[in-house]
Amino acid sequence: MKTVTDLPARVIENPDMGIVMPDGCRLSARVWMPETAMERPVPAVLEYIPYRKRDGTLPRDEMMHPYVAGHGYACVRVDMRGNGDSEGLMTDEYTAQELQDACDVIAWLAAQPWCSGAVGMMGKSWGGFNCLQTAFLQPPALKAVISVCSTTDRFADDIHFKGGCLLGENFGWGAVMLSYSSRPADPLLRPDWREDWLARLEAEPWLAPRWAAHQTRDGYWQHGSICEDYARMQVPILSWGGWADNYMNTVDHLMCNTKAKGIVGPWVHQYPHTAVPGPAIGFLQEAVRWWDRWLKGIENGADQDPAYRAYMIHSAPPDASARFRPGHWVAETCWPSPRVQTRRLHLGRAEGGCLPPSGFALTPRGYLQTDETGPFAVGLSTPQHVGLNAGEFFPMGLNAEMPGDQAAEDALCPCFDGEPLVAALDLLGAARVTLTVASDQPLGFVVARLCDVGPDGSSVRIAHGMLNLCHRHSFAEPAPMVPGAVEEVTVTLDQMAYRLLPGHRLRLALSNSYWPFVWPSPKAGVITVSAGGLELPVHAGSGPEWTPPDPEAAPGWRHKVLRKGKTRRYVEQDQITGTSALVVEDDLGDVENLTHGLCTGETMTERWEIHPDDPLSAVAIHTWEQRLSRGDWQVKTQVWAKMTATATHLCMEARLTAWEGETELFRRSFNDEVPRDFV
Repeated sequence: MKTVTDLPARVIENPDMGIVMPDGCRLSARVWMPETAMERPVPAVLEYIPYRKRDGTLPRDEMMHPYVAGHGYACVRVDMRGNGDSEGLMTDEYTAQELQDACDVIAWLAAQPWCSGAVGMMGKSWGGFNCLQTAFLQPPALKAVISVCSTTDRFADDIHFKGGCLLGENFGWGAVMLSYSSRPADPLLRPDWREDWLARLEAEPWLAPRWAAHQTRDGYWQHGSICEDYARMQVPILSWGGWADNYMNTVDHLMCNTKAKGIVGPWVHQYPHTAVPGPAIGFLQEAVRWWDRWLKGIENGADQDPAYRAYMIHSAPPDASARFRPGHWVAETCWPSPRVQTRRLHLGRAEGGCLPPSGFALTPRGYLQTDETGPFAVGLSTPQHVGLNAGEFFPMGLNAEMPGDQAAEDALCPCFDGEPLVAALDLLGAARVTLTVASDQPLGFVVARLCDVGPDGSSVRIAHGMLNLCHRHSFAEPAPMVPGAVEEVTVTLDQMAYRLLPGHRLRLALSNSYWPFVWPSPKAGVITVSAGGLELPVHAGSGPEWTPPDPEAAPGWRHKVLRKGKTRRYVEQDQITGTSALVVEDDLGDVENLTHGLCTGETMTERWEIHPDDPLSAVAIHTWEQRLSRGDWQVKTQVWAKMTATATHLCMEARLTAWEGETELFRRSFNDEVPRDFV
C-alpha cells in the first residue's frame, strides 16, 4: 500500500469534539478537516460506531479519515452513546435511540460553520448497517452513503439467523459485545470516567439470549431491516462486499431494489484497501470519487460507473489463510446482467458406482446431469461435527479464519458431482437448490455447499446456503415439519463470482449439521432426499473489465509494541470421549499509543465442542479480557460466557468482572434459558 503524506489540503484534528443530543447526552467525536474549512466550508463524512475511536478502531481511522479530509472533507468519527468516550448507556444494536442519534448528529454537522450543509455517511459492518438504516429515515442533510460489509435484512442475513437457522455467531457476538462495551472512557477526556464506567457496567446487556429468543421474522428484526421498504432508500449508495465475508448478498439486494452501485472483491471482513485475500484496491480513492460526485456535485462520472464490479475468483488450491486469490474483475453495466443465464442440473444417484454414459459424471454417491432422472433416496444424517472447516462468519485476517479444504467433510456428506470440465465455467450470482425431502423430526435444517473439486481431490467451498425446515414457507410464520410428510424446499446459496478451470469438477454437498456455524437441532434426525435440482447462474464469460486503483492511505498510527501477541486455531479430538472441538486462542498482545499514551491489550479464547452422535452435547465457552492503562492508572474487564442446550431450551450463561488496579470493582452473572420453538 502506498502511504500518502502530500494531500491537496492541510488537515487539522480535534480529538474530542462534543456533539450534544437533544436529551443532553454528549457524544464524543474525533474530527479531521482542512485547516481552511471555517473560511471555505466543506461537506462532512460521518462514521458512527461503538468500537471506540480512542483505541479500538484508531489504527484504521488514522489511515482513512485524514486521507479523505485532505481531499476537502470534514471526517467525523463518533463513538455511539454508551461506548468509548461518549456519555449515555447502550441497550442493544440498531435501536431507535441509536438511529435517532445518527439523525441528530447529521443535522448538527450540517449546521456547523465549517460544513457546507451536505453530509455523507460511511461505515463497515455495524457502521455499514446503521448508515443504511439512517438513510432509510431520510434525514434531510444526508446526501450519499458508502456501506461496507453490511446487510439489508437483520433476520435472514446477519450474525443471528441465516435461512432461519440459529448461528453459533449469535452467541459469539453476544460475548464480544459484552466485552467490548464493558470498557471505560479515557480519563484524559472524561474526568467522570469512573462514575460513568460503573453505570455502564450495571447497565451492560447480555444480548445473546435476547437475540436467540426471536426465532421468527418479527417486529424486532423488521426494525432496522431496510428491505421492509426499499422505496425509502433515496440517496445514492455505494455498497461493498467480500467473497470471504458472509455479507456478500447485500450488494445484490441493493442493486436489485435501489439505484445502488456495488463492488465485491475477494476480501474478508475488512475495508478493501487493507483486506486479504488480495488484491487489495484503492478504496479511499473510490470513496473520495463518490463523495466528490454526490457531496460536491463534481461531474466526475461516478454516477455512470458500471452497476456492478465483481472480482471473479479462479480455481486455486484451498487455503484458509490465503493472502491472494487469482481472478479478474468483471464489470456489469446493469444488474441482473443479461450475460448471466440459469442452467439447471438434476440430482441423481449412481447405482453401484457406475457412471452415466453422457452428461455430468458421477461420484459413486451422486451426480449432477442435464437430463432429469427418476426418483432416488438419499438419507441426510451427517455427523454433528461436520462444519469444523467452515471458517468464521466474518473472518478478519490470515489466522485460518476462511474455509479450509472441504474434502474431509465432503466425505461425511452426500455429494453430487459433475464430470471434469473441458472448458472454464464462470458463475456470477446465487445458486439455488430445490430438494424433495421428508424428515423424521419436526425440527431440522439442510446445509448446501457448492464446491470446486480439483484434480487432486481437494475441495474449495465456492458458496453455501442453509434452510431451517420450519421456515420452508415463511420466515414470519414458521411451522415444524410433519414427520414423514414429503415436501419440496428451496435453499438459496450466497452470491458468488467464480471461475472453475478445466479439469475441475463442480460438487454439491448436503448436510443436516454444520458445527459450529449453525447451532444443532435437538435431535439427530434423518432427512430423506428423493429428488432435487441445482440452478446455476452461468456467466457468458469475460476477461478483465476493470482495473481498480492501487491502495493508498494516510500514515499509520504511532505506537509501541509492549508485548507481542500470538494466535492459535486448531481442531482437537478426545480419543476417549469421542468429542471434537474447534479451539481458537487469540492474544493480541499489548501496545502503547505514542500520541496520547494509552496502553491497550486484548485476549480471547473460544472452544466449540460436540460429540458426532449427540447434538445435545454441543457446548461453546468463550472468554475475553480487555486491558487499559496509562501510568499508575490501570483497569481490566473479563467476560466468561457459555452456551449449551437441552431438547427444549437454549441455555446461555455469562459473567462480567471488572478490576481497577488489583481491586475487583464489579461482578455480575447472567443465566438465561430460551425456549426452542423453531431451532
